[in-house]
Amino acid sequence: MSSDSSSCTSGDDPADPPSPKLIGEQLASVALTELEGQVSVDHQESPNGIDYASASEGSHRQSEIDGGEVPVDGGEEDSRSNSGGLVEVEEVGEGSGREGVVWGRTNSEVEMDGPSSPSSSGYAGERGSSSASSGGSGIDEVVEDEIEEVRSDAIDGVLNSQASWLPGKRHVDEDDASISWRKRKKHFFMLSHSGKPIYSRYGDEHKLAGFSATLQAIISFLENGRDRVKLVKAGKHQVVFLLKGPIYLVCISCTEEPYESLRGQLELIYGQMILILTKSVNRCFEKNPKFDMTPLLGGTDVVFSSLIHSFSWNPATFLHAYTCLPLAYATRQAAGAILQDVADSGVLFAILMCKHKVVSLVGAQKASLHPDDMLLLANFVTSSESFRTSESFSPICLPRYNPMAFLYAYVQYLDVDTYLMLLTTSSNAFYHLKDCRIQIEAVLLKSNVLSEIQRSVLDGGMRVEDLPLDMLPRTGSSPHLGQQKLPTDYPERFGESLDGVGGPAGLWHFMYRSIFLDQYVSSEFSAPVSSPRQQKRLYRAYQKLYASMHDKGIGPHKTQFRRDENYVLLCWVTQDFELYAAFDPLADKATAIKVCNRVCQWVKDVENEIFLLGASPFSW
Repeated sequence: MSSDSSSCTSGDDPADPPSPKLIGEQLASVALTELEGQVSVDHQESPNGIDYASASEGSHRQSEIDGGEVPVDGGEEDSRSNSGGLVEVEEVGEGSGREGVVWGRTNSEVEMDGPSSPSSSGYAGERGSSSASSGGSGIDEVVEDEIEEVRSDAIDGVLNSQASWLPGKRHVDEDDASISWRKRKKHFFMLSHSGKPIYSRYGDEHKLAGFSATLQAIISFLENGRDRVKLVKAGKHQVVFLLKGPIYLVCISCTEEPYESLRGQLELIYGQMILILTKSVNRCFEKNPKFDMTPLLGGTDVVFSSLIHSFSWNPATFLHAYTCLPLAYATRQAAGAILQDVADSGVLFAILMCKHKVVSLVGAQKASLHPDDMLLLANFVTSSESFRTSESFSPICLPRYNPMAFLYAYVQYLDVDTYLMLLTTSSNAFYHLKDCRIQIEAVLLKSNVLSEIQRSVLDGGMRVEDLPLDMLPRTGSSPHLGQQKLPTDYPERFGESLDGVGGPAGLWHFMYRSIFLDQYVSSEFSAPVSSPRQQKRLYRAYQKLYASMHDKGIGPHKTQFRRDENYVLLCWVTQDFELYAAFDPLADKATAIKVCNRVCQWVKDVENEIFLLGASPFSW
């Protein structure tokens, strides 16, 4: 990797030359080359709309969008690039306010170098806000997405500190002329193709109209050449663009997260908007290009801020899988049985959740629910206070299920953390769903499922300190990681090497994703990564590892071993599962491989308790 203090190995790429930094290390590894970020462009898609839509929030309001029929968007955005080989370079003159900015375009790449004048866009960029980022790699330096003086926001994005995070838009008094606004480490913007601001993570959207117009001008400059901008790199800052018809989404970040991660986050923000409005909002822009969409999203700042907050603590945002609350198999089966009875009575999806974890879910025959839709739906419910205070019946759209139409969600909290969601296609099903909820709640109380859920919340999940040491390999089990790479004279005093903080052999944390189930399990954080800063740093390291493992340009890879001053990261990807593990930075490679094998076997032994097995046929 390009980090100063890290090294990594790939089991799939032995032909790469070894890095000079690895000479002193006793690792049979090869260096992975991380692609340098460029400004990439691809051909533009035509924006498409749909027939009907409504705007909704937790208060159950719905406003219909009228108009004629339009063709339906057929799928993901086109990634084709220009076939021409000509290079066009335009130097902007001094009088334009963008002194020293050079645009270059060759096929599908555009580079932007030089400082950006604060007077032209309001964003200080690399040199205008040098205090916003310090030296070091993306793994070494993971400070909060706020300026240093804002102490109350320093815990933003931590698994065990969610209760301390305050929802809603922050720093509404800031604008692009504010020094503090320019020093924020991660901005998210949503704007229309006419340059009207729709949403901003920080500051007042109306005060950022000039900045939004600048972003729109950059996009239009490339669209005039039949291209589409994807990424701009300026020093430590990345400007990531996602164009969805008449809706433009932009992330400006100096957190050194991978481009793939930032783009995925923009996709989720767009999906959250679709969940509230449906994709037919495009038709409003077809009628009036200067349409102001902000009133349709009124009161939803808390939903978007909660989703952005989850980018810093919820692995589901990049694993594209959901996690289950650990429960005894019989308890989960009892919950699933009553939900199945309800699904057979005309309910499309019945989902029982505790916070962001699934207790049980069932769906109608041939109904498919994507993990990203579950993430967005759970975020919508848990971030809206109105759902907690009373039973609710609200129109929602599931972007991966059908972005063109509303479903209707009946939501009721059964206790402080556990809630039931019943989804249907009928807008007149409130009383039927209420009767279903009464029936479900009675069975859950009678079978003690709710009390078991609360007990599981208090007990927590898997802990690395509990990893069994005497597990015997099973015959016929899946192949072990590095099983043919371990030396024949492997030390017999393996137990003695397990001393230290954390789990065996310095294991600090792990995440296991079942590819077949599209579910993941993550261990509780151990003592070495107990602070919010350390947990966020590890999460960002996992993001980077995941992106490099699935990078089609240099992979995909099956194994990767990376060591730096913070920890050792080991990743193993098979056709059945993905394992990401973090160890003490002094951990031995062979020992870490052996411990990972034991983690996989441990997960297999308790899969009935940590995964939802035998659910309805959900083919994501």
